[in-house]
Amino acid sequence: MEYDLQTARRQEELYLIGNYGRLPVLFVRGHGTRLWDDTGREYVDFVSGLGACVAGHCHAEIIAAVARQTSQLIHVTNLFYTRPQGELAEMLARYSFADKAFFCNSGTEANEAAIKLARKYMREVRGEERYKVVSALRSFHGRTFGSLSATGQPAKTGPFEPVTPGFVHVPFNDLQALEEAVDEATCAVILEPIQGEGGVYVADVPYLRGAREISRRKGALLVLDEVQTGMGRTGALFAYEHYGIVPDMMTLAKGLAGGLPIGALLATSEVAEGFKPGDHGSTFGGNPVVCAAALAVLTVLREEQLVDNAARVGGYFKRELEKLAVETGALKEVRGMGLMLAAELEEPVAREVVLRCLESGYVVNNIGDAVLRFLPPLSISTREVDGLVERLGAILVEVVSGCESHGG
Repeated sequence: MEYDLQTARRQEELYLIGNYGRLPVLFVRGHGTRLWDDTGREYVDFVSGLGACVAGHCHAEIIAAVARQTSQLIHVTNLFYTRPQGELAEMLARYSFADKAFFCNSGTEANEAAIKLARKYMREVRGEERYKVVSALRSFHGRTFGSLSATGQPAKTGPFEPVTPGFVHVPFNDLQALEEAVDEATCAVILEPIQGEGGVYVADVPYLRGAREISRRKGALLVLDEVQTGMGRTGALFAYEHYGIVPDMMTLAKGLAGGLPIGALLATSEVAEGFKPGDHGSTFGGNPVVCAAALAVLTVLREEQLVDNAARVGGYFKRELEKLAVETGALKEVRGMGLMLAAELEEPVAREVVLRCLESGYVVNNIGDAVLRFLPPLSISTREVDGLVERLGAILVEVVSGCESHGG
């Protein structure tokens, strides 16, 4: 039986809970920076699974690693040792500030683990009853109750109140507000180096360095949420490298396994002492297949110099978007770093622009009504960027002109 977009929509209506606002396309195949739908139409992907497919779609080395592992061992739980998990933990320790890793299945789970470890470390290792977590307004740390409570977006937390107590939110890039919020009850400060879901707002260098100093001076832990910024996305393997600081904990997910579900909490040896057997766990976390994929991703990033490409092409992409802002008058601001970029529109027409791009064979993402977000595979080329920017310029002129002719 033929499976097409109409079939998928009918199944969603009948059998799926309606919590996604899907775009009208059914993707059936991907390779590199390209996707194909059920009609055979080709698209250039500037979303990459919300930043997960850092090495592109269906990379041969990742496919081979997954195939080898699934033919040997898929799952045994963390009651036992497996080679890929140990090797991945060692590689992440080698490439980062961290000494220890805990593996789970998503970014929200990684942030849950970080919050729990911060509270347990304070109580069990430091002997202090600290519980408060300070995070930033506009932040996004996940959708489970602990990480949702850390999220500084009332629109996301409001429908589920009361959320977990003990969380305080302060303005992003405001050191004075952070200084005032961190006190003797604070166990952790959790920040994104770039607020992704909040609109791609980049932390100022003095701000993140100041956050490190404040948390250390006041006895709190600094947790960096690198769920979206990690794995080369910003032009460094981890975004904290741009700032010349080292956190106490860092969370990863999205790009770590190249599109397979994985999350990781990385920590120093001292902080890791807060968890003992039975304190926290995950049935599927760090299973052999996803760890084998993550090992392949790290190898591909290094061998194909994709982190350097993210820095080079990302800088070019940002400059081209800034030129587009001047030429069209349709963009209010261009933000971001590496291949994590956003263009804020002068008019609330982001969804329409996304649909027009899709019709033109380009997959982009909108955050709310007025922000376009770009998270392409790290293998994207300047030629592909040129193609998108050229088409986007024409679309912006058409859409914004349409708004102005109808009175905004």
